[in-house]
Amino acid sequence: MEITAFDFTLSQSFLIASSVTLLSLLLAFLTLRSKSPKPDLTVHSSTSAASTTKTITCRCCCSCNGEIGSVNSADSFTAEEKYLNGGGAAEEMVVEKQTGASMMEQLVPEITTHALSYLDYPSLCRLSMTNSLMRKAANDDNAWKALYHKDFTLEQDSVTPVNGWKAYYAATRAIVNVNTEFFNIIRERSLQAMSQLWLHADYVKCTHASGENLSGYNAVIQSWQFAFNWEQGLDFQVRDVRARVLTDMAWVTMKMYVVEMDNGPFNVTNVFEFHNGRWHLVHHHCSVMVLDGEVDQQIMHA
Repeated sequence: MEITAFDFTLSQSFLIASSVTLLSLLLAFLTLRSKSPKPDLTVHSSTSAASTTKTITCRCCCSCNGEIGSVNSADSFTAEEKYLNGGGAAEEMVVEKQTGASMMEQLVPEITTHALSYLDYPSLCRLSMTNSLMRKAANDDNAWKALYHKDFTLEQDSVTPVNGWKAYYAATRAIVNVNTEFFNIIRERSLQAMSQLWLHADYVKCTHASGENLSGYNAVIQSWQFAFNWEQGLDFQVRDVRARVLTDMAWVTMKMYVVEMDNGPFNVTNVFEFHNGRWHLVHHHCSVMVLDGEVDQQIMHA
């Protein structure tokens, strides 16, 4: 009986030791399994004339033997596969950036010119300062040509400006402003301003509507002094302004309508020369447009 009990105790101890050993090995295996690195997926692609084949390689310790599989089209990848490889977001950003940058460039030039023609010249200048793409569109020669025809005249459609239509528009705008200043001086009766506007030269000429023809700076300024000292003032409007600008000379033709007169306008021509960075008046001519034979009344108002 003693021998049997001893054998039973020994067998029980062996089973307990074996169970503990197996449990320890199982825990160690699970610990190592949990600390194994995450799968590192890379995509290898090979391009041919007929199709594109992409193979996904896995670096994990699973049973895929290093390769998950291959696909024949980029469109077959799922969104998860793209973002795991870091390509999905980058590709979308590149596509969006390219699309946004080329919107203006993809427009037909005629459509761009037509759209910009609705802007006035200050807005067109501001648009050119936004970015390089807008600057290229706003500096287009056809856009400034269309703006010139809208603001000034269609008479010079066949003109080819040496420095482009933008520079020609700026020069025409400057000469029209100087011409407007001339009539503002007449309304204000400022002899000093009129003296500064005329070029101080002996070849300047002025022909008033009365028919009096004056030559030389002193004689011209004296005639304006006489006109400004005259008590009776006239209210007039200037219409049909047409300007032509060359390198250092420009002339402007227009019609002047006197409010008190119903018989017709006066034809006015001003010639300017560019000296020392500004435009100066060198010739003024005002003639009466004869209507219904009432010349005496029109000359009197002139």
